Amino acid sequence: MTYNELIDIYIGALSDIISIDVVYGGAGEIIFKGRLNDSALISDSLIEDRLRRLPGTPRLLSSRPNTVIQVRIPEEIVRRPIPWLNIILFILTVFSTILSGAGLEGMDILGNPSLIWNNPLDIIKAGIPFSFALLGILLFHEFGHYIASRRNGVKVTLPFFVPFPNFVGTLGAVIRSKSPFINRRQLMEVGAAGPLAGVVIAIPLLIWGTAHSRFIPEPPNLDGMINLGSSLLIYVINKLFSPTPPVGMISIIHPVAFAGWVGLLVTMLNLMPISQLDGGHILYALFGKFQHKLAYLFIAILVALSFYWMGWLIWIVFGLLLKPNHPPTVLDDIPLERKHKIVGYICILLFIFCFMPVPISITAP
Repeated sequence: MTYNELIDIYIGALSDIISIDVVYGGAGEIIFKGRLNDSALISDSLIEDRLRRLPGTPRLLSSRPNTVIQVRIPEEIVRRPIPWLNIILFILTVFSTILSGAGLEGMDILGNPSLIWNNPLDIIKAGIPFSFALLGILLFHEFGHYIASRRNGVKVTLPFFVPFPNFVGTLGAVIRSKSPFINRRQLMEVGAAGPLAGVVIAIPLLIWGTAHSRFIPEPPNLDGMINLGSSLLIYVINKLFSPTPPVGMISIIHPVAFAGWVGLLVTMLNLMPISQLDGGHILYALFGKFQHKLAYLFIAILVALSFYWMGWLIWIVFGLLLKPNHPPTVLDDIPLERKHKIVGYICILLFIFCFMPVPISITAP
């Protein structure tokens, strides 16, 4: 039996009692959505009795006003290959972030690539603190999504890490959803789990790294120095934990603190209230279609901020290409529970405290 044959079996077997309007396909499951042909005469027990005779593992999620049936696909139809692409990308990202970490420790790998094969152990030793700290944050973030998705029956891929030759060695990681969200409760739990899990690791690492800042003699000219952006949360951590440099010295960021800063930057960017970003998930779960207006309002704010940091232009284009409006869930009318609303508002506060109006700048002459 093939995937399409299974769909045809269900549509044919249920056609006399349910008018199926939409079929959502995903890895490991199929969701049928429609309406009862005669709501007064067709009971839930009749539908469930019909479902028990069909292949797979069907479950009646809702009968009225919309009829929604979720079918777990039989194992013989679902293929579970070894995720070689995920594994290879993660290994490459470990390598690229170690090189970036070594660069933070003063090893000029770009200017002297021979260091890679002449002194590999020195590079690994120098690069591991930053690499492992950053990857720990990203892993917690992505597996927060992954575990919440599995708990809610949402089919997702393993994380795809993206190695990249920039100053942190990666563009982050992504998880691809392979089945639709049934309701806004699922959407909230999956969307919020990543940022909350990641920040639980990022904040302690930032605190530890800030407390272990290094000092160097103050150069006579600070032109061209890279300045990392600040947020309310970073400001508080610096005030509480940053040591005062001796006279004639300036502090430079510890690689572990830098990883924590990148973690908060990633959290902030993911919590932007746009479409399929975590913030889009959370605001749609909280406010439904009002999220659409909030998304366009936020893009307007980014337009204003782009006069101070041109990097926001990239995110404006990205947000518009991604489409700011979040798509609906299968059963949008199921309300959130109180605990979901609390989590949503916590995420909004987290976004405010992590927001950096100018994420990075260079000291002008």
